Amino acid sequence: MEYNADPVMSLAGEPPKALSTVQKIASAVGLLGLFILVLALFNVGFPNKTLFLSLSLGMIAAGIIIFANDLYRGKHAGIKNDGVYFKSMTAKGLAAWATGILLTLFYIVLYWFPQFLGLNTEGENTGLIALFDPLSKLVNGGPASQWFVYGTLYTLAILAFGYKFILKYRHSKYEIIRTCSVMFFQLSFAFILPEILVRLNQPYYDFKNIWPLNYDLFAGYRIEEFLSSGDVGMAMLIFGLLSIFVITPILTYKYGKRWYCSWVCGCGGLAETAGDPYRHLSDKRLFAWKIERWVIHSVVVFVTVMTVAVVYSYLAQNDSSSMSQYSNLEDKVVFMSAQNSEETMGERIASAEEFGAKGVVFINQEDSGEPIKIERTVPSNIDYAIISEAENEEALSQIRKGEQATLINQNPNGANFEIAANQEVQFYDNVWLSKDLFIWLVIGLLTLVFGWAMIYRKKQLAKDAKKGAVAYFAIVISLLLISYFSGFGKLFFFDAYQLRSAYGFIIGAIFSGVIGVGFYPIFGNRVWCRFGCPMAAILGFQQRLFSKFRITTNGGQCISCGNCSTYCEMGIDVRAYAQKGENIVRSSCVGCGICSAVCPRGVLKLENDSRKGRINSNEILLGNDVDLMDYVNQD
Repeated sequence: MEYNADPVMSLAGEPPKALSTVQKIASAVGLLGLFILVLALFNVGFPNKTLFLSLSLGMIAAGIIIFANDLYRGKHAGIKNDGVYFKSMTAKGLAAWATGILLTLFYIVLYWFPQFLGLNTEGENTGLIALFDPLSKLVNGGPASQWFVYGTLYTLAILAFGYKFILKYRHSKYEIIRTCSVMFFQLSFAFILPEILVRLNQPYYDFKNIWPLNYDLFAGYRIEEFLSSGDVGMAMLIFGLLSIFVITPILTYKYGKRWYCSWVCGCGGLAETAGDPYRHLSDKRLFAWKIERWVIHSVVVFVTVMTVAVVYSYLAQNDSSSMSQYSNLEDKVVFMSAQNSEETMGERIASAEEFGAKGVVFINQEDSGEPIKIERTVPSNIDYAIISEAENEEALSQIRKGEQATLINQNPNGANFEIAANQEVQFYDNVWLSKDLFIWLVIGLLTLVFGWAMIYRKKQLAKDAKKGAVAYFAIVISLLLISYFSGFGKLFFFDAYQLRSAYGFIIGAIFSGVIGVGFYPIFGNRVWCRFGCPMAAILGFQQRLFSKFRITTNGGQCISCGNCSTYCEMGIDVRAYAQKGENIVRSSCVGCGICSAVCPRGVLKLENDSRKGRINSNEILLGNDVDLMDYVNQD
């Protein structure tokens, strides 16, 4: 007997179902829109960039929407597996590997070779980036960058595939609401609002990005941007701090990490929408879970230490006593505090002159009313003055904006100090927190958090988790002390600038970009959230130890269909909990609610109840060796 198998690209061995006529047309429309971008990539000149960009983005969105309408509107609302294990694209077949490689190559070019996309820092853009120039000029008033192109495509993907996601899970009100939420935050807070801020000459700021995901929030150049932008910049910095220490803990306590990972985060939004077809690829093995725990908590340690070190380095460089040949003071007017330094004002004038400063202005923050005298031991040829901060507040604000200003000399016998427009300046001693106090405050805070967890949440930590916590705590404190004794310009005895650059490169490029999105078709849509995202790890820590959020189960109703475990993008074996009737309280759970949405029996439910009884392992159902009479005789 002769058997002829149909050709198939899927590793699962079954041929995929044929696309309908409408789906084929929709795919052709979307691919044609994508083809316009490819033509732009190869420097094909379009007579009207605005028209062709609109056609490209519109056709991509239309193709996805039409495809989704034909695929889901003709079906009843409810669970839809749609043969994901039998399609090459969603079963790690040839199409999946090709897509993963193309996405990875795109991210590599985006991060390291933007010139191949047409970015030109010394002239007009060309290629793909030039095609986006009209939209960029409309939104932020300037030419496009590779990040604007990426942000536009990123937002388009979340909006278009978000519509597809809503159609697919339209039987669940929760899924509709949270998808609309993440679409809104991506469009408004992550894309439009930051670009408008740039148009208004304010610092670029994505309000939904919270440290540690916003890993460069406390970088020196960012702090200088905030401080030099007046009230708006200060409000951004304060909001960033409140987000970390107030907003995040409160919302996580009340709603779990889902408030961010599933309702706000752009990374989670892309994973949930565009990455939805790949959610079943998340590895559910115990081995994968162990690797996940060690990797993601190592990332948290790395991010925490580097952030503290970056802030410490900035505070050190902000100290006027740290002026050196590395300070780049050539032709700048140096502003510094009249009080905050171990060196005399005369010595600091001499240092500023040695390193090329044009003038020195001492700001008297205390305003005692008595003129401050400068003890001079070394002659100087540069201008200097002492001013009252209160008396010159408006002038200092003008200087920070690059405007012309006249500073009133506190010494009545001294001449006023004139600052020309766009004069380069350097401010020192303009932060209230000293570098020494900062490092010890951080060490104290980490010690308190560690002590609280080990004393009051010890029972909720497994044996290996306790050992890991002790090891990580010892590593963090040791590295912070090393940074403290490393000396100026050094982080852990390495050059500070190079180490900070490597830090941003590893977290921002390799982990979140190349691995986070490029590996969707191979490792599942939440690979970044599981293994790389420090924000997910910190929120998971809070969720596990003090949040009210849990997923309750009704083991008596479970039919062991396995839909919940299959659809869980975080690699949690939800069925194992459901069969036991055990609440699901896991650090990795993002509260997406898909497990509940695909359960045919209503076994799973997302809740925010009291913390009492949140973790309720049932020893009988777990099969442990217990005395059943002890449970029978309990009151």
